[in-house]
Amino acid sequence: MSSIAILGSYVLSRREGVQEVLRDHWVLIEGKTIAAVTRARPSASIIYDRPGRFVLPGLLNLHNHCFSEAVARSHTEDGNGRRNNQSIVYTVLLPLTKRGAELLSSEERLAVARLGILQLLKGGATTVMEPFRNAIPEMFDAAEEMGIRFYGAPYLFSTSDAKAGADGVVHYAGDDGAADLATWDALHQRWNGRGEGRIALAMSPHATDTCGPDLLKACASRARELDVPITTHLAQSKAEVETIGRRHGGRTPAEYLDWLGLLAPDLLAAHCIASTDADLKLMAARGAAVLNCPRVFARSGVTAAFSRFAAHGVRTVVGTDGYNMDLLGELNAASMISKISSERPDAASAPELIDAVTARAANLIKRPDLGTIAPGATADLTVIDMTHPHLQPLFDARRALIALANRANVDQVVVDGRVLIDAGRYIHGEEAAISAAGAAAIERIWDLPEAQAAFNG
Repeated sequence: MSSIAILGSYVLSRREGVQEVLRDHWVLIEGKTIAAVTRARPSASIIYDRPGRFVLPGLLNLHNHCFSEAVARSHTEDGNGRRNNQSIVYTVLLPLTKRGAELLSSEERLAVARLGILQLLKGGATTVMEPFRNAIPEMFDAAEEMGIRFYGAPYLFSTSDAKAGADGVVHYAGDDGAADLATWDALHQRWNGRGEGRIALAMSPHATDTCGPDLLKACASRARELDVPITTHLAQSKAEVETIGRRHGGRTPAEYLDWLGLLAPDLLAAHCIASTDADLKLMAARGAAVLNCPRVFARSGVTAAFSRFAAHGVRTVVGTDGYNMDLLGELNAASMISKISSERPDAASAPELIDAVTARAANLIKRPDLGTIAPGATADLTVIDMTHPHLQPLFDARRALIALANRANVDQVVVDGRVLIDAGRYIHGEEAAISAAGAAAIERIWDLPEAQAAFNG
């Protein structure tokens, strides 16, 4: 059995459930498992003796969109593409990903998927939960090929053709629920457990306004039969809140899901920015979790503060939503936005945010073997180079990680005991070629007349 030893000038451990930073320890990996955490230099097949590294449990990013955010990239900043200042979900993301999935060949869709997985790995993630249109199954192929731990969440829609008109009002069409559930079942049968167990599925009804009661109840029933997590978009815009209120007797999106039995510990709800305080208290009481992605909303001038959700007792973790896919940068944003919005410098502390992408995130997906560095745990690690000038001098590794680090500091990423990123580079493929192929495929979508209208309208 192969073995790997990694020196950590700082190693994030836990003592009785509380974080503890060990100084000058080695993490020994044997096969896919952490065998030991020790002061003494162990014997191993491969030795990484690089002082100044902070060895963390592999970071979990439980909300990301490789394909849709690539379509929007550098087009939708500065308010571009927002009709009447409405969400780009209905002007850009949903219509163009639907059209793009139809336009691109399987190889082109795979190229976009590879580009996204490359960004995730270089951003420090070892595990990702990725909702995407079910017409892009190549996301699974790319994840299996490139080695990331992948919870694929192919969308289910009652109405897959949701578009904003020229006035910004969203119009809903189609009835795809039964077909989408059949597609989800087929993908689960084909992919769940692949990649030596790294590939799994989550149930992903798209959002409260694009999924009707019958589909949502069917999704919950199937997910609980299979014991898989349920993830959806919840209260991600004021328009969604208004739509649900009109349709369902004045209920809020959270109340709508509670009415249907979905507001429960297996629900991972992305965004929740338009939730009321009462909604958040309800979510906390039911044990549901919030997937907080602050930067994607900050670009549109909207505050999505980690500290607000946490203050209501809601289990809260951090994801990238695909926007830049820099998980360390996202944690920095979660910290800063929370401090500004609450006017409290101690809001969203470094240990709390680190837990949000390690132990707490692992707990949400029922994986106690992830999110921790301890003998017997799965060997998923994220190693950060703390020797960069902007991280020196260094007193507190956790505070420096959250306040000062970014994706450029990611030195190594290890999944299942296999090194995927080393010295900041993906070592199982040519980064330039992956980037060029993915970009070329997305540019085909950008050339479409409807894309030009969406971006410039």
